[in-house]
Amino acid sequence: MTTVHSFPPIIDRSAHTLILGSMPGVASLTANQYYAHPRNAFWPIMGDLFEAGPSVPYEERTTVLQSHGIAVWDVLKLCTRLGSLDSAIEESSIVVNDIDTLIREHPTIERIFFNGAKAEASFLRYVTTPQSPIALVRLPSTSPAHASMTYERKLDAWRAVVDRG
Repeated sequence: MTTVHSFPPIIDRSAHTLILGSMPGVASLTANQYYAHPRNAFWPIMGDLFEAGPSVPYEERTTVLQSHGIAVWDVLKLCTRLGSLDSAIEESSIVVNDIDTLIREHPTIERIFFNGAKAEASFLRYVTTPQSPIALVRLPSTSPAHASMTYERKLDAWRAVVDRG
């Protein structure tokens, strides 16, 4: 088992949408980049939605997301895990990020999208529910471990990030 630590958030003052994952996988931790596994659908989806795909240098991708009001972070700050799978996270080792403070410091955030079930479950279990009317929505995981859903179906679900309806 290895203790792993998440990254700082990708966020700026214009953020209205927060996408929360659970904890970066081994490929992401090695690259020091969110969603770095080549089979993770996150950046291809961001490419289709915001032109922030994997062919764009990482720093530019993060800037493009911020220009669209999108912030990215993880629910977990640190945990003990063997490998990359969420199912391998040792629950007793979980320490969560200070999402409450992030939301207080960025009062323009009006929606939180969870990248998969583990992110949502960890948020609901360990994070104080925001006092302001913030919409909470679980989206299908972009992880290659969630291969039961096609890319097209994931992309259709993730279009909700664009629609501020």
